[in-house]
Amino acid sequence: MAIDFDVDGPVATIRINRPEKLNALNLAMYEDLGRAFNEVRDDDRIRVAVLAGAGDRAFCVGADLKESIPALASDSFDISAWDPAHIKTAGFYKPVVGAVRGLCIGGGFELMLATDIRIVAEDAIFQLPEPAHGFVPAGGTLVRLVRQIGYAHAMEILLTGRRFTAAEMLAWGVANQAVASGEVERVARGVADRIASFSPTAIQTIKEAVLTLQHLPLGDAFQQEARLGQRTFTSDDARRGLDVFANKGK
Repeated sequence: MAIDFDVDGPVATIRINRPEKLNALNLAMYEDLGRAFNEVRDDDRIRVAVLAGAGDRAFCVGADLKESIPALASDSFDISAWDPAHIKTAGFYKPVVGAVRGLCIGGGFELMLATDIRIVAEDAIFQLPEPAHGFVPAGGTLVRLVRQIGYAHAMEILLTGRRFTAAEMLAWGVANQAVASGEVERVARGVADRIASFSPTAIQTIKEAVLTLQHLPLGDAFQQEARLGQRTFTSDDARRGLDVFANKGK
């Protein structure tokens, strides 16, 4: 399989494994990647996922230019079929940590934007070259990027098609940490393990709120926030956590 899926305790690792092609995604890989994310969503044993690429040359350089892009250009294939791979489906509230080494280009950049926390290599390279080829990054990026970072920086990334450094991604808020290439997956797994140690009810409610409340008028958003908050306060996880806190030191 070119998409590896491994579960270790409460953490799943999804690895794009086609290093000889810089982890470019063909049609079958997009289907397998979507299935992997759906398994993360549906398996209650999994609390967090790590998304990585095989090898140190590339995280992912996007859609395969010999198969996936021609399929889209022929108008015989609908890009919405890739929604599960881009985590554009509703109800996915488990955190995903991105572990990015090497080239992160096109669809690879889009996959990174679908993650919640991004650990990148100090020498990683980032690019959205789509405008230079006459099309656009429609794997969630036209919606996500400008919501995740400032408008001016988002537009520079989207419109210029130039390559960006890890330092720029860090400064602009696209990435969380930049570390040595050999440390990327270790650090990403450490972040995932920490999140996985917390209440899954609380963690998934936080992500649900962040993804669903932004579009609402302020008053409606506060009402929904209270509803979601009450759901966690009355959960079994909260009861256990409060018991531990109350009996601390006794």
